[in-house]
Parts: sequence; structure tokens; C-alpha cells
Amino acid sequence: MRLRALLETDALGLRLLGGQDELDRTVRGVMTTDLRDPSRYLSGGELVLTGLAWRRTPEDSEPFVRLLAGAGVAGLAAGEAELGAIPDDLVGACARHRLPLFAVHETVAFASITEYVVRQVSGERAGDLAAVVDRHRRLMTSGPAGGGPEVVLDLLGTDLDMRAWVLSPTGRRIAGAGEPLSTGAGAALAAEHLAATRGGRRAPHRVALGGTTYSLFPVRVPGHAASPGGQAGELRERALSDWLLAVEADAGEWGAPRLDLLQGVTQLIAVERDRRDAARTVRRRLAQEILELVQSGAPPAEIAARLRVAAPVLLPGPGTAPHWQIVVARVDWDGEGGEGESGAVAQSLLEEILVDPVAAGLESGDRIAVAHTGGEAIALVPMPAPDPTEEGDGAGDGEGTEAAGPGGLQADVLLAAVRDPLTAGLADDGRLTLGVSAPVQSAEGLRGALEEARHARRVAAARPGRVCAAGHHELASHVLLLPFVPDDVRRAFTARLLDPLRDYDRRHRAELVPTLEAFLDCDGSWTRCAARLHLHVNTLRYRVGRIEQLTGRDLSRLEDKLDFFLALRMS
Repeated sequence: MRLRALLETDALGLRLLGGQDELDRTVRGVMTTDLRDPSRYLSGGELVLTGLAWRRTPEDSEPFVRLLAGAGVAGLAAGEAELGAIPDDLVGACARHRLPLFAVHETVAFASITEYVVRQVSGERAGDLAAVVDRHRRLMTSGPAGGGPEVVLDLLGTDLDMRAWVLSPTGRRIAGAGEPLSTGAGAALAAEHLAATRGGRRAPHRVALGGTTYSLFPVRVPGHAASPGGQAGELRERALSDWLLAVEADAGEWGAPRLDLLQGVTQLIAVERDRRDAARTVRRRLAQEILELVQSGAPPAEIAARLRVAAPVLLPGPGTAPHWQIVVARVDWDGEGGEGESGAVAQSLLEEILVDPVAAGLESGDRIAVAHTGGEAIALVPMPAPDPTEEGDGAGDGEGTEAAGPGGLQADVLLAAVRDPLTAGLADDGRLTLGVSAPVQSAEGLRGALEEARHARRVAAARPGRVCAAGHHELASHVLLLPFVPDDVRRAFTARLLDPLRDYDRRHRAELVPTLEAFLDCDGSWTRCAARLHLHVNTLRYRVGRIEQLTGRDLSRLEDKLDFFLALRMS
């Protein structure tokens, strides 16, 4: 804005004392000071407001004005509240240094002038930035010359003093300027965004986190919305697929121009999202081809040929042939919902889950190939094969499967960083279940690995919770059988054994169920169980006797121990 505009605003109460020819100077900010030398805090272009407390003698005016002029300020506004009329020595000094001088009426607060200048300057900067955003969007639409979303996020920081980040649905940082958000903060913001979207609340969503207010804007790619007529399906797809723009500011205090600007920024980011999704098409197609070969029972040599094509794409660089793990995911909705839609959502989620949560950037998922068939998403994940010259490499036994070692995917670890945001996105009508196979080292092992991952996913589906996972190591025990027991049989079996104990615990606070769990976990050892529960052995014997009396079972018999163990696992 120009100094002339300030003079023409009657509400500011400014009166020009000198510098008529300099009123076209640009005002870039405002500063209030009564320091004798404020130059260290000036960067040029400011309107300086002063109450003249620095002036003790007429000789003080000349050095003060000289410092302001040397710093390149736009003008000086002096208040009349302290001294009444502005001293002639100050008027003369400003004239000599060609510094515009205004008198501020005693009824006008400096805070009013500051608020007006800041609002006008910020609005003009937003307009300039909007033009940059529009130009940048056109560049990115026509090719990669725009430089990506980082450029505009950096402009938001430098021109509007707003820190902003692009986050995935799980809270992983995709782009941002300045200091990154912590993993925990990103996940918390993503959870708030997902919950607000599933609740149908209008964006932007304002969230207070750790004493800081954030405004969350969805990044929606054109053409990726759910089919018309299915509002519930549309909300589900948006909640679990959208990126979000998190801005460290309160959008409730913004006017329409700034909100429009941020919508332009999200459209720009959506272009990059669309380009990223297009780049994933090759990897998805590779996974789909290999999956079809495996499921159709194709010869191992044909599958191995496709794996050789996939390996350089998914695991670039020199090295031995990779091992592979298979991960299967499924999203199920209560009520009606098409399998095809669920499969696409599961595919998108699995691609995100398999990325390291601390890996930032657009290319961090380049080693992930996920296909989907029906309501199921299937990922083919490469891992570098262990060096056979190193000890403990677990050389293969010719059957195609072996231990993953420290580099293998672990089911419980995969969901640790994403469980909260995904639970918010699934709300009260969706479930995500996931199963992980053991690693395989050849094409012969892929079919078994696929079935293993599917069995593990069914084990996960038998557990409570909106987001559950199970790994291959859990399939070597009785747990493999539990998902296939009908629900009514499970309920009847557990009720018959455990309900008498639960009722007794409620009435007497006796803790019989925890005692039973500990006793079985200690393999029936009286001394170890008593030590774990911090009980005398006689007290433990009394509790076990009460359990046997209430249920009619004998915990010295293997069959009864096994029944109790299964009942606890199924409850």
C-alpha cells in the first residue's frame, strides 16, 4: 500500500507535516518505537510510529531521523498525546532527509493504525501470492516446470508468515516448508481431519493441538470423487483417500480472499497428487500381472520371469535378487457397499501403510506394488536378499520360504503409527484387517505366501477393533482355527466357561478371570503364578479351587486347561 492511502483514510487521524512529494512510497509494514536507535529492528518500508519519548532535547531529532532514513523506512508518524504540537526540530530534520512526517491526533491509538496497515498489507500480499499460485498451477498442469508444492508452501511462509504442510491420510509428511511436524502431531491432525470428514463437517476444519491452532483443508483430485447418488460412499472415499493441507493458523479469522487463496493452493497440490497416482500405475500393473499368474496356477518359470521384470522397478540398484513378502488388506463396511469400491480403498490405504511413517516426500512409496481384486488389496513387497557370505543369513532350504530377518515386515509394527487416524476415518461403520506372509525367495513360494497372508488376515478379522493385523508367525498355533468357528458357537462356548467367573468377580471383586489367565500363562506353576500376582500360594490355591467349583472343571487336566485357554482367546 502507499503512504497516500493512509493520509486519505479519515479514521486514522493523520495530518501531513512534510514530504508531499514522497507519498507514493510503498508501506510494507509498521513498527512502534521510542528507542533512540531502532535501526537494528528495521528492514525497510515500515511506517514508524513514535510517541517521542526518545526526544529529550531538540538536538535529538537529527540523529533519530538520520537513522530512520538510512534504514529505508517509508515514513514517520509522531503522536501528539505527549508534547501536543510536533516540535519544529523534528519537522526540519525530516525535511532535510526527505522523510514524510505525519502527526497522529491524540484521540487515535497507535494500535488502530497498526491494525489497519497490517490488514491492508497482508491483503495485498495475498493478492500477489494468489497470482503466483495461479501461474504456478498453469505451469504444473502443462509440465513439471512448476517445482512442486514445496515452492508454494515456501511462499506461504515467506509472504504470509503461515507455516503449512501437506499430509497423507495417516499424517505422514508429504511436503512442507520450514520445520517438519512431529510424527505424532501429523497423525493427530490426520485423525481430526478424518473424523471431521466422516462427520460431514464443512472444511476447513479448525483444530487446537498442543496450544497451537491449525486449519485443515482437504486436497481433492478431480475425478476421484465417489459416484453420484451415494453420499455415504463418497464420504468414506474422501476420508480414507484425501491428502490434507495443514496450515498453522486459525481460518476462522480469515476473509474470503484468503480462503480462496488457500483453496487455490489445494488445487495446485491436487495436480501433484494426480501425477503421483499416475506414476503408481506401472507398479500397480506389475502387481496385478503377477497376482493373476499366481492365482491361475501359472508355471513357476513364467512367474519368475515377471518377477525379474518387477525387481529393478521396485528395488533399483545393484544387488542380489530380492526376497518377497505378501500383505493382504481388506476394508469392510457395515450395511451396503460394493466390493470393487472397498478394494480400491483398501489398495490406497495399503500403499500408504507400507510407507515408512517418518519417510517424507512424494517418492517414498516407490518400492510398493499393490493390486486389488474384488474387495481385497494385495501388496508385493520386495526385500533385499541376505548376503550368503554373512553368518546367520538363514540360507534357503529349497522350499522357497525362510525367515525374514530384521528387514521383514511385522504385522504389529505396520499399524502402530497409523492406527489412530485410520480408526477415525473408519468411524463406526468400517473395519480394516491386514495379514502378512513370511518372506519367500522364489516364484514357487508366492502362491503359499498369498494363502498364508489371507489366512493371517482372517485371524485379524476375528479380533475386536476397527484396525487389526496378524502375521504369519501366528498361523503355527491353535489361533489359526479360531476365525473359522461360527460366532454363535464361540459365544456359547465362552459364556459356559467364563460367565460364572465374571459374575462372581462382579459381586465379590475376586479377580478370578485375571488369576485364570496368569495361571495358564505360567503353565500351571503355583510358585511362578503366585509371584506374578504377588499372592501367597495358599491364596492362589483358594482362587483356583473357586474357579473349579464354579465351572465344574479340573485345572489339573490338560483338556480343561485347553478349553479355558481357547475360551479366553475367543472372548
